[in-house]
Amino acid sequence: MRRTVGFVAALAGALVLSGCSDPDDLGPPVDGPGLAAAIDADAVIGDLEQLERIANDNDGTRAVGTPGYDASVDYVVDQLEQAGFDVDTPEFDVDLFHATTQTLQVSGRDVPVAALTFSPPTPAGGLTAKLVPVPPDDTPGCEATDYDGLDVTGAVVLVDRGACTFTQKQQVAAEHGAAALLVANNQDGDPTGGTLGSKDDARIPTGFVGKADGAALRRGGDVTLVLATTVESAKSRNVIAQTRTGASDNVVMVGAHLDSVPAGPGVNDDGSGVGTLLETARQLGVRPNVANAVRFAFWGAEEVGLDGSRAYVDGLDDAARADIAMYLNFDMVGSHNAGYFVYDGDDSDRVGAGPGPEGSAGIERTFDAILLQLGFTPDGTDFDGRSDYGPFIAAGIPAGGLFTGAEDVKTPVQAAGWGGEAGAAFDPNYHTAQDTLANVDRAALALNAEAIGYGIGHYAQSTDGPNGVPAAGEARTTARSGAPK
Repeated sequence: MRRTVGFVAALAGALVLSGCSDPDDLGPPVDGPGLAAAIDADAVIGDLEQLERIANDNDGTRAVGTPGYDASVDYVVDQLEQAGFDVDTPEFDVDLFHATTQTLQVSGRDVPVAALTFSPPTPAGGLTAKLVPVPPDDTPGCEATDYDGLDVTGAVVLVDRGACTFTQKQQVAAEHGAAALLVANNQDGDPTGGTLGSKDDARIPTGFVGKADGAALRRGGDVTLVLATTVESAKSRNVIAQTRTGASDNVVMVGAHLDSVPAGPGVNDDGSGVGTLLETARQLGVRPNVANAVRFAFWGAEEVGLDGSRAYVDGLDDAARADIAMYLNFDMVGSHNAGYFVYDGDDSDRVGAGPGPEGSAGIERTFDAILLQLGFTPDGTDFDGRSDYGPFIAAGIPAGGLFTGAEDVKTPVQAAGWGGEAGAAFDPNYHTAQDTLANVDRAALALNAEAIGYGIGHYAQSTDGPNGVPAAGEARTTARSGAPK
């Protein structure tokens, strides 16, 4: 079912638009198929090799607050400057989380546990309390009704992962009087990192345990949990670059996060998005013949709570926000057991969050059409708030993008349509030391890179039409009037 990369270059369908201007010093107009065809998958792999080398040279990580992250920033800046871009690296405040002791004992048996980022510490000497499992359902620990008939006052509560954020699970547990929370993984493998969003969102000590251990813990009993954690304030940087051509009041903004989790090099999550956007920037060039400016963003501190993108959006005044026509997010586009997902801008799947701001549905249709033309029927993926589109849609800016899957399991129907292994996670190496180039699906990465180039080239020429977004001016102001300032 997979077609040869480069197929899209031959298309001349409804998505292809001509340029709106042709100054003497510019080349031919850029369009979606042309930019897609220019993307060199080998160059993207070269970027991933460099990001992996950076991690290997820096204790296996590119996490925010580490030398590996600083070296990643330097690499991206160098690549953009070599392509002729003027590059900004604005600083933002970030809270850095550290866990020095993470232990869990049940009936004298040690159980591996990992503190979720921003988890408060347990009392000195640890917390010994009864363990109360919350019955599993489709929304485990996400709703107050999950606690009906349970007395969890002062207890350590056990819930399964899935359906809502870790933040929501621990807030619901805290509201019912729990002293701490354990979240059991819904996939095999050792417990890996997750986040409670921010230190302000964190309410009670929260740890993550493996799937098999979670099942064993459902027998209940007394547990002793020790999480020795601290949070320190620091500075980090985003990387921002924009074309010198195209309308600056109708910017197509595209982004990927540059940081990894502390546990690994983050080659798929999200080196894949970073490398794809770097190659798109190189091929687009700093002075393309386009109608709309394209702004590239490489975000810091996504893994600890979207700090970089949130600081960026919060720092824009009303006029600067209005200048952004849309935001396209590319977080994980080369997963080992890849899926082909488009953000569900119209909420047609009726899963999780509602639709994105006006214009998001059109972005979804555009990327659906691109993937269909490349030989894949995509599924939707929810705007679940776990990546850098979050601050943009909160500000009323339409958003969309592509995703190849993380810890969720590929269904038999998806495996039949896309290939790969049914019953296995889309990325079994998600948030682990095994998130390496060796575990990237190169064919999926190449196809997504082509689709991303197509989408960016398309919107760089026009954001109008049935798959466009509200026009700059009164229409855009009216569409975003309900968004927070």
